[in-house]
Amino acid sequence: MKISNFKFQISNHKRLWIGIGILILLSPLGIILPEIFKAGGAWGEWGLDEVEKIAGYVPQGFKKLSEIWKAPISDYAFSGWDTGLKSYIGYILSGIIGVALVIVISIFIGRILARKNGNS
Repeated sequence: MKISNFKFQISNHKRLWIGIGILILLSPLGIILPEIFKAGGAWGEWGLDEVEKIAGYVPQGFKKLSEIWKAPISDYAFSGWDTGLKSYIGYILSGIIGVALVIVISIFIGRILARKNGNS
């Protein structure tokens, strides 16, 4: 019995979606690993208090900008979901909501740009 040389090819579009899917599945590591290693918050997601602890002071511009924007799902947790298993579920749900919003907005902008360029 001879086995043919079957090549499994994946389009770039599918590779992109596979990559996004892998990143979505890995995203809970951002909350799980710092907690396991007692490392505090995820890198770069510091609040004013954490910046002050790290740098010894809070830059004036950082204070001013922190008052402008308030996250819709603060600390990736829904109200009352900030401990135990609920914190992990809230983190995952907020990630899913964020990814879904980015995808919907990207598709919307892509369609607008495609129409503007005469593509359908």
